[in-house]
Amino acid sequence: QVQLVESGGGLVQPGGSLRLSCAVSGYTLDYYAIGWFRQAPGKEREGVSCISSSDGSAYYADAVKGRFTVSRDNAKNTVYLQMNRLKPEDTALYYCAAEPQRKMTVRAMCVFKTFLSWGQGTQVTVSS
Repeated sequence: QVQLVESGGGLVQPGGSLRLSCAVSGYTLDYYAIGWFRQAPGKEREGVSCISSSDGSAYYADAVKGRFTVSRDNAKNTVYLQMNRLKPEDTALYYCAAEPQRKMTVRAMCVFKTFLSWGQGTQVTVSS
């Protein structure tokens, strides 16, 4: 059974950094695109960044472009989201998700949230 477990969230001051991890078990990452999503109270879940299974190409939402970096370590079955220069508006519950990448681009998968396996989330709070 596929399991995704996020970690690394916490409370950080504006301008600070956090690195989220998504540990995947139950299958190997090689053929799966991985997405990071977030949901703030009263808002819809949105795609933050997604990374492809094949060439490591990534999509970033405009709100995080230049500040967040997604990476994957298939040997460790883990995907990371490095978040720098955090802002209060980044406060949300962050989820990772996995889905075999077939014919869709990673951008489309992220925008349309075409992921079926989800973790439980890790809270990120940016506040002074």
